[in-house]
Amino acid sequence: MKIGILNEPDEESRVALLPEGVEEITQKLKAEILLETNAGASTHSSDEAYKNAGAEILSRKEVFEKADLILSINKPGDKELMSMGDNQVLLTMLQPLSYPDLVKTLKDNNKTTFSLDSIPRITRAQSMDVLSSQATVAGYKAVLEAANRLSRFFPLFMTAAGTIKPAKVLILGAGVAGLQAIATARRLGAVVEAFDVRSAVKEEVKSLGGKFIEVEGAKETQAAGGYAVEQTEEYKQKQKQLIHEHAAKADVVITTAQIPGKQAPELLEETTVKAMKPGSVIVDLAASSGGNCKLTKNNEVYDYDDRITIIGKSNYPSEMPIDASRMFGKNVIHFLKLIIDNEGNMNLNFEDEVVKGTCITYKGEVYNQKVKAFIES
Repeated sequence: MKIGILNEPDEESRVALLPEGVEEITQKLKAEILLETNAGASTHSSDEAYKNAGAEILSRKEVFEKADLILSINKPGDKELMSMGDNQVLLTMLQPLSYPDLVKTLKDNNKTTFSLDSIPRITRAQSMDVLSSQATVAGYKAVLEAANRLSRFFPLFMTAAGTIKPAKVLILGAGVAGLQAIATARRLGAVVEAFDVRSAVKEEVKSLGGKFIEVEGAKETQAAGGYAVEQTEEYKQKQKQLIHEHAAKADVVITTAQIPGKQAPELLEETTVKAMKPGSVIVDLAASSGGNCKLTKNNEVYDYDDRITIIGKSNYPSEMPIDASRMFGKNVIHFLKLIIDNEGNMNLNFEDEVVKGTCITYKGEVYNQKVKAFIES
């Protein structure tokens, strides 16, 4: 079996597999690696390093022609997707709930695709969960950027010039990114508060040293797979009022709340931003899906009213390409073990719930039931 690794778009610094991952796949899984020229350049991984690890270096065209499985972080262009043969497999982050028309096209054109961001959130699949590994990077980097841009210290200081009080940080959303942000902010000495509609994360927040802000009446469901779900209007109003009160006292607000396939919930209204202290910083990790802050501009950093710095970034992992790529690659290798047999051949076992749940399209059908229901609704 031949696995082709693509060079990512110019704005992306990660690569799907580092040389160390290539060595593991070629030796333990008995598969061949075909690498597009300079795919690892942004991670300081040269073609020579990949070659020494056992990869064959080819042009992009050659990778598409020879690979049995195409591997990337960002999905290839539509023309490239349509050029793939019926026996080729794509393994990438398709974001199927955000691009339902693309899923229909892939289905209608008999393409076999797996989306790494659709891996079931079950215990057995934790080692393959790219969303969690990359969210860890995002939560960490968000706090560091906030600390760099804030015009005061994060920790408490006792000095001859007097006592410097610690910064107050408010985290909205206590998923993987939020929990990492809490842990990082606490390590830097900040006082941290966190809000989430899921009461189950309360103990996790407290264990990291954060204070949990709770709004009664949240709607939760096991079917959401650990994600937040859409809330009632009455709950949203209570939520916004409580968030307004806490954000007004905060020096930093980091927002991470997202709902798959939907616009990110608006948690910070303009009135709340106006009520924040001059010099405060907002980091919106949900910027690409509309933002949790009313005033967020995707992929932009600007000063609102010359008072509040608003950072709209959703791809912090690309700013830490080496470890982000290492974590992504480890996730991929664990998944590949499910679809490659002992002889190094592809074996798509759809009786395995992880394989079936990750598959988006196969033989003219949409396999992922959540995606199928979303498209047909």
